Amino acid sequence: MLQNPDIAKLLLRLSLGVLILFHGIHKLIYGISGVKSMVVSAGLPEFLAYGVYVGELITPIFIILGLYARVAAAVLSVNMLVAIYLAYGFSLTLSKFGGLAWETPLLYLIMSLLVVLLGSGKYAVNSK
Repeated sequence: MLQNPDIAKLLLRLSLGVLILFHGIHKLIYGISGVKSMVVSAGLPEFLAYGVYVGELITPIFIILGLYARVAAAVLSVNMLVAIYLAYGFSLTLSKFGGLAWETPLLYLIMSLLVVLLGSGKYAVNSK
């Protein structure tokens, strides 16, 4: 039981998917005006802000289900890179608690890259 990589992959997928999905639901309820302003401030077209819905609503569902989870996690990785760039500019500033100011999105980025590398495991919709 303690040596079960498929359960570890399931736990990773569920953790990542559920936690990101909360962010997407928040944006669905309250809108993405903040994201739009960051996108425009970076000199990018405003319509790109709507990609946050793909990254934080659609991909988490795919990741949770284990349905094309590697592809969904790759999309989420790009989403997290863009979020880190837009919100923090990859600066090495520290938060008031001593960690990197952008450590939460960095953790999501790392988790999504782990799903890309490890795959869904056997407890997934399209397991092999």
